[in-house]
Amino acid sequence: MQQFLTIGFYAALIGVAVVLVIGVANLVRRDENQVSRSNKLMRIRVIFQAVAIAFLVLIGIAAGAIRFGG
Repeated sequence: MQQFLTIGFYAALIGVAVVLVIGVANLVRRDENQVSRSNKLMRIRVIFQAVAIAFLVLIGIAAGAIRFGG
C-alpha cells in the first residue's frame, strides 16, 4: 500500500513539473490563446499539487507518522 502511495506521489510531482515547464514555455508564445492557455495550465498545476499533497498525507498516515485521535 505504501509503495503504491509513494509511486502516486512521485507521479503527481512529475505531473507538476511537466505542467510547470509547459506553462513557462507558454509564456514565450504570443498568440490570442496564450492567456487562456496560461489559466488552464495554472489550474491543472494546482490540481496536481493538491493530489501530491493528498498522497503525501496518505503516506504519512500509512507510515504511522500522522495519527488522528488518541
